[in-house]
Amino acid sequence: MKKRSILIFAVVVFQAISAVLFVVNIISTVTGLFAFTWMVHELIELGAAVGLLLGVVLGAVVLVRVMQRTHRIEDQLRIASGAFMELLEDRFADWGLTPAERDVALFAIKGMSTNEIATLRQTSEGTVKAQTNAIYRKAGVSGRPQLLSLFIDDLMSGPLGTTAPSPPQREHVELGLERG
Repeated sequence: MKKRSILIFAVVVFQAISAVLFVVNIISTVTGLFAFTWMVHELIELGAAVGLLLGVVLGAVVLVRVMQRTHRIEDQLRIASGAFMELLEDRFADWGLTPAERDVALFAIKGMSTNEIATLRQTSEGTVKAQTNAIYRKAGVSGRPQLLSLFIDDLMSGPLGTTAPSPPQREHVELGLERG
């Protein structure tokens, strides 16, 4: 176990013992079941108060660390998101996509259907299909899965926050499947 984990465990055990002793002390006072001297009574209350104080301090430390970690992760996510959008824009510029094709490509990458894209762009499905075909041709791919793989390859090839070099235009590779 880590040193920090052992410390947290020790504080929790101390708090549990303090709580039990505090409850026993209260039961003893109310029922007279156990006869504690004044000194023992005060030591039990002091121990319980110290345990409570340690719990508050430990809780505050853990809360601050969790909040710092959350902010750090959110910052990393923002950087990754920004890097991905920058990568998309770079590829769209490399391929010479028109503004309409950029919109359609972005919606396609997000996983929207042709019908959904047409509705969002207030165009016909035929227009969206023509634009997606132009996008695939300019990107050197044969369909949406290959288009997505270009970006996945780029993201996996370098650390986030740095833009991977532009891949060469892919040649259409037939996999022995005939189009029908």
